[in-house]
Amino acid sequence: MTPVFSNPLDNPFYYLENFHRVLTWIADRYDDLLTADERDFLHHFPTLPQPSRALLVRMVMRKGTIFRASKLSYAEIGDTHAAAQPLAALGLIEHDPHLDLDQLFELLQKPEISKIFQLGANVRHLRKADQLAALREQFCTPQPYSQWWSDSGDHAYRNLVQDLCDRLRLIFFGNFHQDWTEFVLSDLGIFQYEKVEFPAAARGFRTRRDIDDFLALHRCRERFELGEDPAAIMADLPACAEDNEWLLSRRHKFTFAIGQHLEKLRDWPAAHAVYVACPYPGARARAIRVLEKDEQPRAAFDLLQQAMAAPETEAERQQLLRMAPRLARKLGHAKPPPVPPAKPLRIDLSLPLPTEHHYVEFVVRDHLARDDAPVYYVENSLINSLFGLLCWEAVFCPVPGAFFHPYHRAPADLHSADFQRRRAAQFAACFAQLDSGDYRATIRANHGAKRGIQSPFLHWQALSDDLLDLALECIPPVHLRRAFERILQDIKANRTGFPDLIQFWPAERRYTMIEVKGPGDRLQDNQLRWIDYCATHEMPVAVCYLQWAA
Repeated sequence: MTPVFSNPLDNPFYYLENFHRVLTWIADRYDDLLTADERDFLHHFPTLPQPSRALLVRMVMRKGTIFRASKLSYAEIGDTHAAAQPLAALGLIEHDPHLDLDQLFELLQKPEISKIFQLGANVRHLRKADQLAALREQFCTPQPYSQWWSDSGDHAYRNLVQDLCDRLRLIFFGNFHQDWTEFVLSDLGIFQYEKVEFPAAARGFRTRRDIDDFLALHRCRERFELGEDPAAIMADLPACAEDNEWLLSRRHKFTFAIGQHLEKLRDWPAAHAVYVACPYPGARARAIRVLEKDEQPRAAFDLLQQAMAAPETEAERQQLLRMAPRLARKLGHAKPPPVPPAKPLRIDLSLPLPTEHHYVEFVVRDHLARDDAPVYYVENSLINSLFGLLCWEAVFCPVPGAFFHPYHRAPADLHSADFQRRRAAQFAACFAQLDSGDYRATIRANHGAKRGIQSPFLHWQALSDDLLDLALECIPPVHLRRAFERILQDIKANRTGFPDLIQFWPAERRYTMIEVKGPGDRLQDNQLRWIDYCATHEMPVAVCYLQWAA
């Protein structure tokens, strides 16, 4: 009989079961995309003895590919060398691999190095890296571990399927930043995830080319982080299929990073060439700035005029308005008239300096709060949470490339330019509830049913029942619609920048959002954009400037 564990982590083979869960998922959903070696692994791995399977998974989950048996001691596996033999017979690991001196040093500790190479006192006390440098020229030929240390009584193994298992992890997660700990966090109840349907049409990887393009893009990023020539990396970037929007978005984001790197190197022509070919948000503004730095004000001004005719985002428009006067001046043009921002209410406070550690937002909150007008510190939590609760079904709609596995905190395409367009009907249905009045019931229902489930918009700890009730009673639905529409315009930029505080007057069913600035502090760009937006759309907003009384 299979034992039943009340806590999954009480099962000593929990990690092996999680690994099998991944293999089963991939076999059921991606069999048509797998290579022959991947399909063979999925077929043969389950036939191995349990200790052997567990040992291989332990290797896969650890850093590196070369291990000593003495460092792979696990109670549930037992005799490590016995468990390794079926893996070696199947060609999944190599027993007693050839190692060069660098690889050997990775396995050994300093006392072992001194013993093997009989180091003299002048070398024995050096740092390990210096010992390696001292021995490298003399011992330059790779040889099996058993020849390096014939009487160690230990064994060495090389994991031959690490790359294959990394590919399987990619196919399952759709990225390389998630790993096997996702299962543990879920099993412990630390993270809870929305249960999303996974129809075949919604697969993130639809062809083998998608997988290969992702891997090629990942290798290019690794080379970039190691400092390789950007031109060589750009030449090797995969084109990516035009119908795979989320993968194209990753490519665009990476090329934008290359452009930024070239700009830091002051290679203006190369940076400009990257930016003008990159549709990633912000690339056009950087192209204008690079032309200006390259002493090409006319070309910069012409591109700015094109951009001003149709700004891609509010953030770009803000940047363009700052560059326009400077470029006009360089070309001898008349200074363009300034665009006055909408003026929010201003609050000036002079309060005693607290004697204990403090945050200025909390000081202002406590000063303004009254029994009939409570004040909450919310910053980015409240409006985002209300949006996430109303639009839960739209956010977690299983469109192609959005969800790969059951451990998603957010759709994979959350920051794509077409995130809203691909779910237009679902978001329209959610927003219609703001007109009908049904939005309150939906938000309250999701607040209860989805509590604790991971979401890119929910701040569960900050959203108390009292705060939710006050927000739904005091914030008009037309104001919620305005805020939600702006979030959807540019999710990455507009999820932040909200005012710090919100004050409610329940008897009057009204509210005011309040941004707090302490001595010497100033409004940031994303805060300015939100304040201007709120003031323009008659959403009550104020800026409180706090000074300490002498």
